[in-house]
Amino acid sequence: MSYPDTLLLIDGAWRAAEGGRSIPVINPATDEQIGTVAHASTADLDAALAAADKGFKEWAATGAYQRAKIMRKAADNLRARAGEIAAIMTAEQGKPLAEAKGETLGAADTIDWFAEEARRAYGQIIPSRMPNVMQQAIKMPVGPVAAFTPWNFPLNQVVRKLSAALAAGCSIIVKGPEETPASPAAMMDCFVEAGVPAGVINLVYGVPAEISEYLIPHPVIKKISFTGSTPVGKHLHALAGAHMKKSTMELGGHAPVIIAGDADIKAAVKVMGLSKWRNAGQVCVSPTRFMVEENVYDEFLDGFVKLAEGIKVAAGTEEGAQMGPLANERRIPALQELIADAVERGATLKTGGERIGNKGQFFQPTVLANVPTEARIMNEEPFGPVAIVNPFSTLDDAIVEANRLEFGLASYAFARDGGTIARLTREVEAGMLTINHNGLALPEVPFGGIKDSGIGTEGGSEAIDAYLVTKFTTVAY
Repeated sequence: MSYPDTLLLIDGAWRAAEGGRSIPVINPATDEQIGTVAHASTADLDAALAAADKGFKEWAATGAYQRAKIMRKAADNLRARAGEIAAIMTAEQGKPLAEAKGETLGAADTIDWFAEEARRAYGQIIPSRMPNVMQQAIKMPVGPVAAFTPWNFPLNQVVRKLSAALAAGCSIIVKGPEETPASPAAMMDCFVEAGVPAGVINLVYGVPAEISEYLIPHPVIKKISFTGSTPVGKHLHALAGAHMKKSTMELGGHAPVIIAGDADIKAAVKVMGLSKWRNAGQVCVSPTRFMVEENVYDEFLDGFVKLAEGIKVAAGTEEGAQMGPLANERRIPALQELIADAVERGATLKTGGERIGNKGQFFQPTVLANVPTEARIMNEEPFGPVAIVNPFSTLDDAIVEANRLEFGLASYAFARDGGTIARLTREVEAGMLTINHNGLALPEVPFGGIKDSGIGTEGGSEAIDAYLVTKFTTVAY
């Protein structure tokens, strides 16, 4: 696989940045530069804004059936190129090839889902009080969108925003991740090849703060969508609010896992292990704070530690690799600081906690036990392959701990008792709760958080709503 240098997509054409600026792209498994990505200037952003403004007018006037047809063609193109794109993603992001291919095929499913939603953006006929009066509420595309996406899921985080915008009839400018630029560019090219008109989709890269500060206040942009950290999300949401623009925010998490004493412990270990070590724990919905009822605590902890110690950590291209490197050199010292702080405060390091080798950003799957509440890792999202496993004596205690933080994105639980499941459903404060399996992040189900974890959803039937406005029309005949 030859890694491509990534260009900007503006007004239907792939082009270098004005002035030829670029940013190096590093393979996290080797620490070697594998390519470059174009660094957008203000002139490039202005060109993208003009293109999105023009593209919106054409795309909004395109019928829903035609929009859906083009989107389905893009999904087919993506499936046809899944192997190629997965190899690109593994080279730039590090995740195992199987995970990268799964993400690519999942992105195609998301496009298909939203293609169908394009045909179902229903309005209402509202009964009138007066004879000969017709009252209707119709759904209209909000306008050009600015989307900002992270590196941990280079396709998944782009495709939700891109597909919802296109389904609604909006144009879009995506500010893609500089660490992992080539795989989302390849996906965008699938839309270009499918026949999306020039200007409807645009892709830029550069300094995130500079691009967001320029695009969000710009009068062409009518809505923003951001996935990333809570502090940055709050800043961008405030910036959008200052200009009365709609925003969707999918922000940080610190997902609790409640394992009741009657749970299937073997299933809990297996399901949560797959979820915890996926993408080296660099997942906003990664299970992190495990609360296990005392009577099954040792059984779960022993099983989870054994599973962690059996994970094959290697370059994503290596046969049998189950976990790849962390995405960049900043992550390892950040995790080491959190782990050291926890141990200093009395936590027990059951396994892991160290960098692997001296080349590439590899880190051991790590399990901490009996971590005190005041430890930083109990309050700050680790965003890495670290799990905290603590015992609880009553369900009340577990729910209090689950709700203690201001995060409210994903949550998990394992239990058999119907009353326990009912309480968890009512009382755990999170936008998503999955019980006895991992059922999150499918295209057809809601995906979003509450509290400091975000606003709105990027999945399910509600996801398109953020890209639409309601227009009321009343006519007397």
